[in-house]
Amino acid sequence: MHRRQKPSAPEHKRDLAARGGALSMSHSDTRSFFNFSQLVLSAGHLKSPPVLKHSKITYFEVEILDMQSKKQICIVDKLPPSSTLLDVKHKFHKACPQWYPSRVGLQLERNGPYLKDSVNIQSLAVSSIITLYFTDLGQQVGWTTFFLTEYTGPLLIYLLFYIRLSTIYDQVESTKSLRHPVVHLACFCHCTHYIRRLLETLFVHKFSGGHTPMKNMIKGCAFYWGFTSWIAYYINHPQYTPPSFGHRQVFLAALAFLMCEAGNHFINVALAHQNNSGNKACLPSPTYNPFTWLFLLVSCPNYTYEVGSWISFTVMTQTLPAGIFAFLMVIQMSLWARKKHKVYLKRFYPEMGRKAAMIPIIF
Repeated sequence: MHRRQKPSAPEHKRDLAARGGALSMSHSDTRSFFNFSQLVLSAGHLKSPPVLKHSKITYFEVEILDMQSKKQICIVDKLPPSSTLLDVKHKFHKACPQWYPSRVGLQLERNGPYLKDSVNIQSLAVSSIITLYFTDLGQQVGWTTFFLTEYTGPLLIYLLFYIRLSTIYDQVESTKSLRHPVVHLACFCHCTHYIRRLLETLFVHKFSGGHTPMKNMIKGCAFYWGFTSWIAYYINHPQYTPPSFGHRQVFLAALAFLMCEAGNHFINVALAHQNNSGNKACLPSPTYNPFTWLFLLVSCPNYTYEVGSWISFTVMTQTLPAGIFAFLMVIQMSLWARKKHKVYLKRFYPEMGRKAAMIPIIF
């Protein structure tokens, strides 16, 4: 039998040191792996860097030609798809400062309608290049300015005739004759009508920033101001003859006038409330207010009340100029009512029923 030789003391120490070093190395590796795993868990999931997506935006180019000569005026480029026609007009104004955006008329075809400012250019595009035809609309005014100017004139002009200026009437004759009560009542009704219109222009009607040519305002002012001068001259004249049926005729006509004015106001408020609520896709309908129940019979009751006011004013004053003005207002209002009635028929045919445009059965 062979005896196992015992290691010597130096070899035994080296062996113990090697085993201790191996144990210490395995212990340190375990501790470092534990620390690394804790670090990964505290940091959360490892995320790969985001991939950058290169989006392609198609820009449009608008070529603007003169409608008469077909010559190119300018090119508006680098328009994003979200641009509207108003953006095109602003850039066109920068290139051609003599044409303000409000007087620029743009058409897709030479004989086509003028495009609205809210039209998106992407809806017009067949390719990246859009061709539009330019027309100078002339000097423009805003709708608020238009109506304020048109209605302020009759209010002031009538008052000038009411106080009987010496440059208009003979002062001796004016001092001798006493005014009939209908003269004062007519002034009150006439001023009430135009004050209502001015207040509704400022606080009821909401205009979308549109414009109209200056010549339209001149024509409107000539019509209203001219007829106001003619009507006021006869009613406030010292030789004015009162109505044939006396106070009863005046009282009933004045009452009808005030009711038509109230009805017109409440109809305009109802229409403005509908537009402000954003529900333009529904047919105007009556509310709890009895003055709006006329919606059940006609589609444009505001024109009905407007005509009723001037017919009542004519009966109250019994003057020829007021009668001619009321007759012209009936014609104009009936044309506007029929135009709006056709739009309602196209959009709300089942709901319209047998409504008339302005006056039941007649219009």
